[in-house]
Amino acid sequence: MAAPARRVWSSALAVLAVAAIAIGVNLFVDSRFANVQLDLTEGRIYSLSPGTREILAGLKQPITLRLYYSRALGARLSLYGEYADRVEAMLREYAARAHGMIRLDFYDPQPFSRVEDQALGYGLTGVPLDQQGTKVYFGLAGTNLIDTQKTIPFLDPTRAPFLQYDLSRLVSELANPKPPVIGVMSSLPLSGDPRLMAEGGGQPGQPGGPWMAMLELQKDFDVEQVPLDTQVIDPKIQVLLVAQAQNLSEPALYAIDQFVMRGGRLMVMVDPYSEAEAGIPGPQGIPSLDNSSTLEPLLADWGIAYDPNRVVGDLTGAIEVQTSEQDDVAAVPYVAWFNIRNGLSHADPATADLTQVTVASPGFITKKMGADVRFTPLLESSPQSEVLPVKEVSLDPNPAKLLASFKPAGGPRVIAARVRGILHSAFTGPPPLPSGTKRAANLPPYIAVTKKPADLVVVADSDILADRFWVQVQNFFGQPEAIPFSDNGALVSNLIGSLAGGDLLLSLRGSGVVSRPFTLIQAMQANAQERFRRTELGLQAKLRQTEEKLSALRSGTASGGAKGGPSSEALLTPAQSQAIAAAEQEIVQTREQLRRVEFDLDRNISRLETELRIFCVVLVPVLLVLIAIGLGLVRRSRRRHARA
Repeated sequence: MAAPARRVWSSALAVLAVAAIAIGVNLFVDSRFANVQLDLTEGRIYSLSPGTREILAGLKQPITLRLYYSRALGARLSLYGEYADRVEAMLREYAARAHGMIRLDFYDPQPFSRVEDQALGYGLTGVPLDQQGTKVYFGLAGTNLIDTQKTIPFLDPTRAPFLQYDLSRLVSELANPKPPVIGVMSSLPLSGDPRLMAEGGGQPGQPGGPWMAMLELQKDFDVEQVPLDTQVIDPKIQVLLVAQAQNLSEPALYAIDQFVMRGGRLMVMVDPYSEAEAGIPGPQGIPSLDNSSTLEPLLADWGIAYDPNRVVGDLTGAIEVQTSEQDDVAAVPYVAWFNIRNGLSHADPATADLTQVTVASPGFITKKMGADVRFTPLLESSPQSEVLPVKEVSLDPNPAKLLASFKPAGGPRVIAARVRGILHSAFTGPPPLPSGTKRAANLPPYIAVTKKPADLVVVADSDILADRFWVQVQNFFGQPEAIPFSDNGALVSNLIGSLAGGDLLLSLRGSGVVSRPFTLIQAMQANAQERFRRTELGLQAKLRQTEEKLSALRSGTASGGAKGGPSSEALLTPAQSQAIAAAEQEIVQTREQLRRVEFDLDRNISRLETELRIFCVVLVPVLLVLIAIGLGLVRRSRRRHARA
């Protein structure tokens, strides 16, 4: 065999050997390392956090997750298709990490199918896709062995940074189906006014009835009332809500302090001036003049500064109220009551989806200088805000006068924030009790410092809870129907829920931007569309001109004939008739060109996609093979020259 022929056969055998080795390596890796992944994405969006891995490792009972995704949605909107791929990949990673405790089912609901009925039965949201009303679905339903159901009705791509948080919370709730126990300490009649309820009144949404925020909490949590004079917070309480709790004694403050020291989670709602309490008649029928609350010395010792003598006013979002000045009634923006929109944190899962929160005469909080805590704002006033003395809103406030003298400065100001860190007790031991009071028998041992970082939420406004500032309650066939106009109720429920989820869920944060578009391809498509659209616009203009010319010819005005009249067409000359026929033919040709332009546009985009696929699937491996052959020939040539 000639030397060139041997070299060709040797090169071919080398290529086959390389291909066989590559296939063998792929098969070996696929069988031995199928679950090994390397996440090189920015923000590591496909990597599970330590908190999620711990939740999955601790599963004690099987969970079934059913993803209902209409592929027609992704075919119409590529954003949903990309997000669906990410959701499916994330769910498969959850199942792989759960050691057989998570079963996955994937469904593509078709209109009027049994699968669509299942999706509706789980409460998933169907979204109209077209003018015919065809509904598509993109939701997740989870169940456990005792048929507890938890759902994400619709997986919105705008919430992509919180996908892992949402999935982990759903799995955690299925793994622990018993609702968390929430304790509530408050001077406000959140559960209703006992005086009116004893008289047969006090229905939800009516004076004296339970507040809608409390009813919302009772839907998701086991809520227990905690007396204001308590000495011990029951250990079974996971989250304690202290809302406008006034004039707490040292033993009660010590109970709250030690609850936090033992690892309990706390949500505090203090207020420099409670508008809700100012409107509640006291025992003598007169509202109390003391409508402020604080939680000192606890807040100060935990690194949080709060001034109960000042409120925040804000021009942005100020609510209009009716005022009368010299018998003139006018609507004036009341700067002490305002809606927060841009000041909502979109980096926290509890507030990311909220649109508006309404506050009334709120205070503000700051991190104390030198405090070793992490202070993360959740609600902030706008830059058009300033601080006002409490007396300007408490003693017969004049909205018009406040507006006239209002001078924004120093904003924005934090109205609600998360606080996390190692906290030290504000006490050196159990405080003395009032005379005649016995020490609680179940008082736990004193703890001076938290063993791990404590998690708190501090809100400088308790009027967020009041019905009048976030919900309207209407009577619907004898049943109260709540219609929210602000997200106050959702805010409180979300914050309590995030605290109840524990360290594992609180450790989860948003994973950043998910979409990584091919900017070069998008630019090429945009240029192609611009080029074809210019041609299309020219043809459309030509079509309009031709149609106008045809209309004029048919009316006999093209050659100066009389307009209109039943006999105008009969008086057309042969030349005019020929011109009409030519115009009609030109219209047909122009419309054909328009259709061809649109077809060419779609064809060019499809061709671009096909070329990319061919390049990625075929040309790249071919190039690698050619490079391997070239390197082999170079080495053979070097060996031949070395022998020579």
